Amino acid sequence: MPVTMETRFDTASITKLITAVATLQLIDAGAFALDTRVIPYLGLTGTTLSPDVTVFHCLTHSSGIGDDCEEEDGEDYADLWTSTPNYAVSETADFLPQFASKPSNFAPGERCRYCNCAFTLLGLMIERVSGLTYREYVQRNIFDRAGMSASEFFHLETCVPEVAEGCDPIRDDEGTIVRWKRNIYSFPPIGSPDSGAYVTAADLDHFFRASKDGVLVSKRSAQRLLQPQVFGAKKDGWRLEYGLGLWFRVDTAGRVVFCEKEGYNAGVSGVLRYYPDSDLTLVILSNMAEGAWTPAEHLHDILAKFEFTA
Repeated sequence: MPVTMETRFDTASITKLITAVATLQLIDAGAFALDTRVIPYLGLTGTTLSPDVTVFHCLTHSSGIGDDCEEEDGEDYADLWTSTPNYAVSETADFLPQFASKPSNFAPGERCRYCNCAFTLLGLMIERVSGLTYREYVQRNIFDRAGMSASEFFHLETCVPEVAEGCDPIRDDEGTIVRWKRNIYSFPPIGSPDSGAYVTAADLDHFFRASKDGVLVSKRSAQRLLQPQVFGAKKDGWRLEYGLGLWFRVDTAGRVVFCEKEGYNAGVSGVLRYYPDSDLTLVILSNMAEGAWTPAEHLHDILAKFEFTA
């Protein structure tokens, strides 16, 4: 079927921003703080996870936790499920065995490294405080409050209308597409705190604006959300800095060009990007792993020219 504005797409890691906003809600409520130590709070024992990891470290990818998939080393998340059946991992606590015994990459706060499982820990904190499952909490306190009427966590075994099924092309040596591969064995069967919420493009825009405008969180937390927090890296003359679930492109003058959260997996790609100077939100969702990136680059070039001539 053709894609429409009513089509729901898997957001992959854009879901981490939803988890970040849920975490900020509970900070606003006084349940815990940015400097709360996560492992003692959760009462986790018998793990290699550092007791010094805080909520702030988890949100800013500075925890140092050994990840289930070390993406910065080139590991592919889909490869996790070649030995572990993906259907066996559906609740937040089910993810713990995949990383709780791995050695740390560095001490908390020492530097930044992208980490999926830090958001699993935040999801467990959300569940402990609220008495709800992570998905129940998000449905009530994010989707419903932001007016995201089309958004949900869908199970792969369920047939749902207006949902894009992820697939990627398989090419021969000449680059010709010879078949297509579905992504049903490439990640768990239902979304979790680090990945897998299904949304429409309009709902994702509603979510971001409700977050930054202080509808979903306090004005203070909304301001924090739009501020870089930790230096990440230098690239092509600009700085990559991590925030509380977002990352920021900062130019040589210290100006935030945009902040964003991307999502990538087999059969999934997406970009949620915000340009503060023009108050413009860019949302691109695709049911192919490589579908979102070229449009995002082209649209950024157009917007950059517009801003320079405005």
